[in-house]
Amino acid sequence: MNKILFNHSPHNGSGKDESVSCRSLRPALFEFIRSDRPDLKRSDTISYNELNEYKVRYISKYLLRDIHHLSELEDNVISSMTNQTVISDMIDEDEDTRKKATFGQRLADKVSAFGGSWTFIIAFILFLLAWIAVNYYWLRNRGFDPYPFILLNLILSCLAALQAPIIMMSQNRQEAKDRERSKMDYMVNLKSELEVRILHEKLDQVLANQEEYMRRFNDNNTPADAGNAG
Repeated sequence: MNKILFNHSPHNGSGKDESVSCRSLRPALFEFIRSDRPDLKRSDTISYNELNEYKVRYISKYLLRDIHHLSELEDNVISSMTNQTVISDMIDEDEDTRKKATFGQRLADKVSAFGGSWTFIIAFILFLLAWIAVNYYWLRNRGFDPYPFILLNLILSCLAALQAPIIMMSQNRQEAKDRERSKMDYMVNLKSELEVRILHEKLDQVLANQEEYMRRFNDNNTPADAGNAG
């Protein structure tokens, strides 16, 4: 990681990079940065881009403490939090990628959808009844496929042999979609948990500051009140 540069002045003199006052940083993040740069003070400023690098390291350390290993999903969550983007943007991009399916994949989905519909069931029943009626009744069992309908059995066997792998192909694609959706759900939940933890840190700091302010306020007013009472 590149060395982080701090400015010991209210504003960045270069004017090329926006600076952030260290007074606006959360105490936990400020102490984390100070562990790398002990000379940092609250009166200093840090560039926005360099602050984001420290945020990445801080959140990564936060996650490593709980899960001990960062995968690509955790890296995406860290990037989303650092860049202040939303996970739904990644979901939309993933949806666009899944739309670019091959012709065979789209055909498998359509065949599987049609094979599992009432339209297919009713049409197939009518086809079987028509086949039996033509060969057994109309042609008096002397047609192209007399009883016990060996040709029909062959057609049904071939249809089942072809339909099964096509349905499995569609199921595999659906499982892949479900896995991607589960990954996105995990990323959203993880980001929400981290945001809530950070929010708790901020609230704890606000409460601590209020208690400190009230303590100082009471300490400053107590001697005056005691003197007036005397």
